[in-house]
Amino acid sequence: MHGKLFLLNDSIRRDMETIAAIYAELARHPLTAEADNDVLIVIAYHLNNLYNAFENIFQSIAAAFENSIDADGRWHAQLLEHMRLDARPLRPAVIDDAAYIALDELRRFRHLFRHAYMVNLDARRLQIVWDQAFDLQKIYPEQLTRFMEFVQTLLDAET
Repeated sequence: MHGKLFLLNDSIRRDMETIAAIYAELARHPLTAEADNDVLIVIAYHLNNLYNAFENIFQSIAAAFENSIDADGRWHAQLLEHMRLDARPLRPAVIDDAAYIALDELRRFRHLFRHAYMVNLDARRLQIVWDQAFDLQKIYPEQLTRFMEFVQTLLDAET
């Protein structure tokens, strides 16, 4: 298990760097009332990638702790729901309810973005997702760092 946990912490760290880079890109393309469709597409692309990076972290955690996720059409939602569950002694919750709400908004948007071909983006709807993403930016680092500290205690206990 030692190797799996070491790789998990490294993977989370790298994904957090990716998340920070995505937030930097979002900051370069502010969402304004005057934003044209091309800007909305760029923003939507980055919001899509933002959720993908978080989901990658959650998949790595589920794999490391052997959390079973059904392979049905709801697995994305299930994975996110599992991350807010305190599953001790296996593992603590990864995110709190506030992060869950923001991430669920991003998850639902990502689904729409991936499956709604040739649909013009609604700037008002995009604003809701944008706001949730930036609310999340304020709270996710502490939560993921706390989880990584938990993993580190497991690693320290094995040595």
